[in-house]
Amino acid sequence: MSHVLAAVAWPYANGPRHIGHVSGFGVPSDVFSRYMRMAGHDVLMVSGTDEHGTPIQVQADADGVTPRELADRYNRVIVEDLHGLGLSYDLFTRTTTRNHYAVVQELFEGLHRNGYIVARTTLGAISPSTGRTLPDRYIEGTCPICGYEGARGDQCDNCGNQLDPEQLINPRSRINGETPQFVETEHFFLDLPAFAEAIGGWLDQRENWRPNVLKFSRNLLDDLQPRAITRDLEWGVPIPLDGWRDRADKRIYVWFDAVIGYLSASIEWARRTGDPDAWRQWWSSDAQGKDALGYYFMGKDNIVFHSVIWPALLLGYSGAGDKAGEPGELGKLNLPTEVVSSEYLTMEGKKFSSSRRVVIYVRDFLERYDADALRYFIAAAGPESNDTDFTWAEFVRRNNDELVAGWGNLVNRSISMAAKNFGEIPAAGSFTPEDLAVLEVAKAGFDTVGELIAKHRQKAAIGEAMRVVAEANKYLSEQAPWKLKSEEEKARQGTVLHVALQVVSDANTLLTPFLPHSAQKVFELLGGEGVHAPMPRIEEVEDLDGGPGYPVLTGDYTVGARWESVPLVAGTSLSAPKPVFRKLDPSVIDEELARLGEGS
Repeated sequence: MSHVLAAVAWPYANGPRHIGHVSGFGVPSDVFSRYMRMAGHDVLMVSGTDEHGTPIQVQADADGVTPRELADRYNRVIVEDLHGLGLSYDLFTRTTTRNHYAVVQELFEGLHRNGYIVARTTLGAISPSTGRTLPDRYIEGTCPICGYEGARGDQCDNCGNQLDPEQLINPRSRINGETPQFVETEHFFLDLPAFAEAIGGWLDQRENWRPNVLKFSRNLLDDLQPRAITRDLEWGVPIPLDGWRDRADKRIYVWFDAVIGYLSASIEWARRTGDPDAWRQWWSSDAQGKDALGYYFMGKDNIVFHSVIWPALLLGYSGAGDKAGEPGELGKLNLPTEVVSSEYLTMEGKKFSSSRRVVIYVRDFLERYDADALRYFIAAAGPESNDTDFTWAEFVRRNNDELVAGWGNLVNRSISMAAKNFGEIPAAGSFTPEDLAVLEVAKAGFDTVGELIAKHRQKAAIGEAMRVVAEANKYLSEQAPWKLKSEEEKARQGTVLHVALQVVSDANTLLTPFLPHSAQKVFELLGGEGVHAPMPRIEEVEDLDGGPGYPVLTGDYTVGARWESVPLVAGTSLSAPKPVFRKLDPSVIDEELARLGEGS
């Protein structure tokens, strides 16, 4: 058994999240975490809403509210949406807690003491019309390296190089299109070049990473530049240095504090359990956490922050970069085991865009469709290693042809026949080679599917689980238990149905990480009692250090199914089942496309 950290990208709290977001960070991390728990590992799955930075300030101004009020609003919306999807966070919190502020400031001070944070005078972008600082990501222009016209002020997504806003050719504000003014200002910078050798050596030791992540990360090391940690902002974590901490116009920049959220959320979780040091089992590189594994889940636009910048912060705080140094009071901290990045999900051939209404928000989706139908689509057809297009026609096809006609049909007809003819799980007689073959296919799935999930190959994993379903449907069709009607054939009918129900039970366990809502229903249809697939709950909590209260996602995941075949008990009562999945009328395709057209 290992201690496994599932560190999930922090959704930004300036609006509701759409299905493209959760296809990158949400569902893949939950499938992995559920499987690892079922396989006996001690999992800590953490994240929260990312609530600082100028975009929050800009949106708050537009809405006529304070940044905190805006963050409160969307923190709750996002918590409710992720709860609806059944994402099994041990703690989903937020970056505006006092605990988070303290952890961020501790890492800042540790890096500063070790010489990895230095003050520099630089050029800052100012909006001529408002006098406010423009964040790097709110400035666009032409990349001076590759000529890409849509480069941002922090990096070019086309060539992957880090940039500063003043380097852009023809820079312009994304807020109002005006040309920014560049003025001198003093800020603190992270000395990223001091970590190039250490990060390069670490990346060379990474095995089985997705090729796109490893290649992109290695390329970034060729031209690392010092990166500004602070900004001229009013909204963010104060700078914990004399002469700076009380300044209202300088704050730690959001990119720095957000990645530290994985650590601060783990510490908050430990404090809430009553064992304040429990987090060290997943984070400390000393004896407490030396066998811990850390997996970071996100979309590909966040790779640089998790494969280069976050490791640099961890190394620098631990005293492990070019300048050495001493660890801070949190001790030496573990680097990521793997950065698991998904590609982009598009929608009907277009990039998701809230402003252009090319979007479907998680909340709206869950009002009309089942959570497991979306989870299935993401697992089976999501952007695991390539950009993938979500179309309503493909969603309906997969729901009807695979979930309903494949898995749902197997569950319904096998339990229905057993309930009608026996009223219980029938006893098994002697097994034929055909019986043993289908039982073996199901049992072999535990190794095959489990290994694929562990390697973050979820498309292949759910494909293997559905292959078990297909073999079971084939077995039922060939054995035709409905034709075994005579008294002499009754025992054989019972054996066939017992075998079919055992494979249903095994397939249900294989599908549990992907489809937890329906897995609980199937478990109960087979006569199971108690929790099979534990679900998160929303809990209203008080800030541990006296700040305002807020909702969190948490849960008890020590209960539920294990990753193994459990023999069915003959004689367990069965009732006629209700359908597990809803078949969708093809007319919903036109309805959804019409909604999309209304917003374009």
